[in-house]
Amino acid sequence: MSVPLTLLGLLEREPSHGYDLKRDYDAFFGRGKPLPFGQVYSTLSRLARDGKVVISDVAPGSGPDRKRYVITDVGATEVEQWLTQPVDPEPHLQTVLFAKVVLALMLDRPAAEYLDTQRSAHLHRMRELTEIKRAGSLVDALLADHGLYHLEADLRWIEMTGARLDALRKEVRR
Repeated sequence: MSVPLTLLGLLEREPSHGYDLKRDYDAFFGRGKPLPFGQVYSTLSRLARDGKVVISDVAPGSGPDRKRYVITDVGATEVEQWLTQPVDPEPHLQTVLFAKVVLALMLDRPAAEYLDTQRSAHLHRMRELTEIKRAGSLVDALLADHGLYHLEADLRWIEMTGARLDALRKEVRR
């Protein structure tokens, strides 16, 4: 997730204070990993330094002054470019799952047990995501679907790899 570009996108929607940006980020993009306030303000500071946002007004608050940030044309152009460029297709050909299986076989460790443990972890996470999908909003459901589809693909890979462990063991020990 690109925090600076996401904050710029939120600012393109409407000028906002740092607190409001954090709230909106956490509500839509921070599921399970809220954005720390320090990161919000340090990111806004860098965006201001780089001419992508400006402070439109400052109001006194109970703590530090409340600054309202506004996206500049430079920032809006960057958001437009980011939104129109495709994301690199995932997954990459070298994954942690793959590396663990190959190393387990190279080191004569129980790769099948690792795959079983990983399968259990995936199934547990799938149950969690299914509950989020069932009980949550449309945004929650779409995010849960994204995770579920990736986990389903991993499970297919785990099954296929488990069936090929003997052949893979011979291949990696050459």
